[in-house]
Amino acid sequence: MKWSLNELGQIGSTPFHFEEVVNVADSIVKRNSEITAISPAQVSGFFVVDSLGLLGSFKVSVRVTLPSTRSLKLVEVPLDFEVSEYYVSHRTRDLSRFDANDVVIILEDDILDLNQAVEDNILLQIPTRILTAEEEASADLPQGKGWEVSEDGRNNQKQKDKDTIDPRLAKLKDFFDKKN
Repeated sequence: MKWSLNELGQIGSTPFHFEEVVNVADSIVKRNSEITAISPAQVSGFFVVDSLGLLGSFKVSVRVTLPSTRSLKLVEVPLDFEVSEYYVSHRTRDLSRFDANDVVIILEDDILDLNQAVEDNILLQIPTRILTAEEEASADLPQGKGWEVSEDGRNNQKQKDKDTIDPRLAKLKDFFDKKN
């Protein structure tokens, strides 16, 4: 679904509500080859013109199939998230009216493509750590002869254990530092 910025700008302060099913399967797989399947995205929200410009606020629900980051087994990951973005013309030069936390999208040709907005935000929401249900339930990490997988939290604890000095040997730590 596409709208011109001028068309949406005419809605004024009355919100323009929409509810769409957006199919981005073909285009999103081209942008991220790790995605093996994706359901059509349920998108509902509104556009409204406020003091800063055209605000789009919508909720996206979609299921993405990705490989586990540990075993490469396929995992279906549900993504439910909200998007709040301002849309401005490519002719707009001064963006100082926006806060540092505002997401501002500059529209080429002043056309807002809902499919593109949904696709971009799905890609941003993909987690970096994806595990199967069995992998999440198990505390064991893969290991082999001479190697092991480690995680930051577990690694830090092992390092702390390694850095702990046996109190019986604490006096020896400065043995070579003393000048005789």
